[in-house]
Amino acid sequence: MDKTSDFVGAKRKVQEESMEDLEAVNLAADWADISQGLRKDLGHQLHSQWIKPIQVGGIDKATGTLDLFLPTEFSANWVNDRFADRLSLAWKIARSEVRTVRIGVHPGRRHVTDLRLHADGRRPANDADHTLMAISADTLGDAGFTSSVGLDPLLTFAAFITGEANVLAFNAAQRMSATEKPQFSPLYLKAATGQGKTHLLHAIGHAFLQAHPRSRIFYCSAERFMVEFVQALKANQMLEFKARLRSFDLLLVDDIQFIIGKASAQEELLYTIDALLAEGKRLVFAADRAPQALDGVEPRLLSRLSMGLVADIQAADIELRKKILHSKLTKFAPLQVPEDVLEFLARTITRNVRELVGGLNKLIAYAQLTGQEVSLQLAEEQLTDILSANRRRITIDEIQRTVCQFYRIDRSEMSSKRRARAVVRPRQVAMYLSKVLTPRSYPEIGRKFGGRDHSTVIHAVRLIEDLRQRDADMDGDVRSLLRQLES
Repeated sequence: MDKTSDFVGAKRKVQEESMEDLEAVNLAADWADISQGLRKDLGHQLHSQWIKPIQVGGIDKATGTLDLFLPTEFSANWVNDRFADRLSLAWKIARSEVRTVRIGVHPGRRHVTDLRLHADGRRPANDADHTLMAISADTLGDAGFTSSVGLDPLLTFAAFITGEANVLAFNAAQRMSATEKPQFSPLYLKAATGQGKTHLLHAIGHAFLQAHPRSRIFYCSAERFMVEFVQALKANQMLEFKARLRSFDLLLVDDIQFIIGKASAQEELLYTIDALLAEGKRLVFAADRAPQALDGVEPRLLSRLSMGLVADIQAADIELRKKILHSKLTKFAPLQVPEDVLEFLARTITRNVRELVGGLNKLIAYAQLTGQEVSLQLAEEQLTDILSANRRRITIDEIQRTVCQFYRIDRSEMSSKRRARAVVRPRQVAMYLSKVLTPRSYPEIGRKFGGRDHSTVIHAVRLIEDLRQRDADMDGDVRSLLRQLES
């Protein structure tokens, strides 16, 4: 009787696991369709930065709640604020049982609670575990910042693959985190999107905490720094803001190219750099361009950013791209990926390393969920969006030309001062598409439209985003233009 019961129980368990696997495959297939649709709506840049990192969780059958996970609380909050309604509607259309969509951080992604800190943010002296996996400013209690962006436990020096293109930046980053005082500070990491500068920032943080277990670090984006500054200014807490910021032993600031405008915030960062350097503390900045090429940044701050070492990370060559792919395969063992597939990916996905790794992950995930073997044909079928994006780059000139043809206006109107609605709206659409489809900054886009100020471009982008939500005709126009430009 017991054997029969065990057999029935085991059979039921196998059936439940099979159902779970089937549900996972169906969810993955639905998400692939939804994600592709969002890419057409939002454009490659927004999609790649915010939608692509989303991982689909499970559905709570009782409540109809579907979980979507992002790597950090900052990205989860950002997506929740801007795309929650759109994601919810798309999932409700795809699956009738979905009633609500919940966007958060994967519970296994970050382990901030494993890190025990005193109220002043310092690690207890009797805490022997020095392998800090993640630390975020919100663990600093009342004495710390409100930012929730922490160090990613996966982004360490051990996980960084080196080659001729990045060895200088890698060695400089290691030197910055070592026990002995570095010969240069600040360190400025310059690289295009997806080439590893953020990885090195996180790796510096991890290694520095291992070498200096009682130290305090703060990692943030330049955009987040400005948000914190404005909040402190409005709350009349500037003295506290300055004191907290200057109490850190290591300051890591990512995407410094976004610290445009707000002269007061730039000035505070300038004074903070001077104060920390005077005390022998360490600073690391990362950006997608050299300090001298930053737009809207005052000369004194540019001087401070470039006074240490500017380490350039070049685009990965094919040998480095193959090394990266082989290193990522170890976590998928014993799954086999033919060498011709790796060669194809390395030769085709050349824009940045993040897309390269993302393409491999997507291909392997699809193969595992569907039971298919990884092959060259499967790669070409399932990675069409990534492959096409790497084969062709869209320029602002091309966008202007396409928009003018679509609205039947003269090309010169993109740079003219005319304020007629028939001219202004197409010009704003072209500015919006330029921001969505190209990596250009607001000031760079403004220069392409008759030398307009970056605030004009920001206004145009926000206006078209709003109109797309309220005006079906405008949304249809933008969709049609996106299809033309991306085809």
